[in-house]
Amino acid sequence: FSPISRISPLCPTCQEQRLQGEVVAFDCQSKMLALKCPSSSGKPNHADILLINLQYVSEVEIINDRTETPPPLASLSISKLASKARTEKEEKLSQTYAISAGVSLEGQQLFQTIHKTIKDFMEEVVITPPYQVENCQGKEGSALSHVLKFFLTSEVSD
Repeated sequence: FSPISRISPLCPTCQEQRLQGEVVAFDCQSKMLALKCPSSSGKPNHADILLINLQYVSEVEIINDRTETPPPLASLSISKLASKARTEKEEKLSQTYAISAGVSLEGQQLFQTIHKTIKDFMEEVVITPPYQVENCQGKEGSALSHVLKFFLTSEVSD
């Protein structure tokens, strides 16, 4: 198959389900096919990308085999990708630190929830079990006031 061809694979493992879509990518060695299909959510500018193992497909019908050159790939910003990878690594390391420090599951969940809204509070705020507003300690500043505000708003919503 060439990219942007329209095909219809029959998948016997999916109750003989017939899919139809545009080939996005095909790997001959692993027999994996990436198929772009209309969005299952029904949103007009969205699409579903299905990964199909052709070893489990009994039949493939080529609806429209396109021979023109596929559109160019979108450019990638290597610096943005590197920054995102670095950020993800730092977040995973902080999660690992909490686990290795013997923090309870409740404490880890609290950390993750607060960490979503303010990234750098670990150096400024200490919250000890039983993880209530009166257990928050730290120097006065935006991090402590943010954490205290988090506790007050979450207690009201509970």
